[in-house]
Amino acid sequence: MTQETAVLSTKPETGLESSAVRKVFVKTYGCQMNVYDSDRMTDALAKDGYVSTDVMEDADLVLLNTCHIREKAAEKVYSALGRLRELKKKKAGEGREMMIGVAGCVAQAEGDEILRRAPAVDLVIGPQTYHRLPEALKRVKRGERVLDTDYAIEDKFEHLPAPDKAKTKARGVTAFLTVQEGCDKFCTFCVVPYTRGSEVSRPVPQIVAEAQKLVDGGVREITLLGQNVNAWHGTGPNGEKWGLGELLYRLSKIDGLTRLRYTTSHPRDMDDSLIAAHRDLPQLMPYLHLPIQSGSNRILKAMNRRHTTAEYIALIARIKAARPDLALSGDFIVGFPGETDEDFEDTLRLVETVGYAQAFSFKYSTRPGTPGADLEDQVPEDVKAKRLERLQALLLKQQHSFAEQCIGKTIDLLLEKPGRMPGQLIGRSPWLQSVNVDAKSSQIGDIITVRITGAGPNSLFAEVVS
Repeated sequence: MTQETAVLSTKPETGLESSAVRKVFVKTYGCQMNVYDSDRMTDALAKDGYVSTDVMEDADLVLLNTCHIREKAAEKVYSALGRLRELKKKKAGEGREMMIGVAGCVAQAEGDEILRRAPAVDLVIGPQTYHRLPEALKRVKRGERVLDTDYAIEDKFEHLPAPDKAKTKARGVTAFLTVQEGCDKFCTFCVVPYTRGSEVSRPVPQIVAEAQKLVDGGVREITLLGQNVNAWHGTGPNGEKWGLGELLYRLSKIDGLTRLRYTTSHPRDMDDSLIAAHRDLPQLMPYLHLPIQSGSNRILKAMNRRHTTAEYIALIARIKAARPDLALSGDFIVGFPGETDEDFEDTLRLVETVGYAQAFSFKYSTRPGTPGADLEDQVPEDVKAKRLERLQALLLKQQHSFAEQCIGKTIDLLLEKPGRMPGQLIGRSPWLQSVNVDAKSSQIGDIITVRITGAGPNSLFAEVVS
């Protein structure tokens, strides 16, 4: 879950006049889990009288939901806060109040520093405590500057209100559902154990209830989220231990839930039940994001990945034996401290061996507080840049090859939203590619049969099969 995006809250319908309500603008950086968290924060604030706006200048409250995975993530936040400071000053001059809050992983990692460097910030709240957001805002109203980044003892999900049907419907026919948070793997390059904490799994009844509410609100596809989602574990109805595979079997029984996905996974947690779910469940899409990070066993050991390339390749073979049409995605880091030319060539050889439908690749950047930040033999930036260019060229070639292989295939397509052209809708293939097809807007939410007719740089084109 490393791809960086910016997502704005959508404005729900409300019968209240705009002058009678408080408005919140949420900007979301980072992974899908942050998108989910932003939606849940918006739901919690709705109970306190806030409605969402997509116009920052209209907001009474601006929240930055931050990510700390990528290089210079914190500096991006401070840059945004500088612009917000000027907006807040301008609004104050007009007699209008605007509160500024920072949430998410940068808030968790740098809470005190944010309050010191950005005096305009009223509230800093971590990813484990955002269920306390309404109460924190009341404290701000009383004149406090609030810092709440302690790991919550209580279960935040039990305290968060579920979105109503209208709000769920407005968000679309696909949805994220966080089932697991935190990580116990302690890869030496990663900040997640320090910003999200140790692994915590939500209980089965809570997950099933939320999934059912989503489906009741018109959702047809759910993606289960976790920093290490396939480490999820829970207790079944008869007291037996469940893994993610068993959870997927249970969710597949929800009437109206036609598609299931999950991300992000660790190779060490792909057990037999989860592989069997890929074999047995038509609702589970044939797409798997399974990061390896490097093709060098020496570098994998330095990263504390606790698996080898041979084990990874054997695991892929087992999964593909269960689901032959599976498309693979992955993450790669180039230039980890000590990486030699031969180590990098090992990564290229692994990519050639496995074959990826898509993948994310990055230059290594030191994350303060992680073991990797203290390692010697850092790789020069120009070397990292050249290696990344070569790796991305290979991965892009494989992505284009996979897309070309889809031409002529007949697939079921879930229509999600309008396309750029009039009379066009966009859906996702079973392998998570965007697919453009001529269809009516009234068909959003339908699953139709299409034939792939072409492949562009980042999407497919299709025609309806009558």
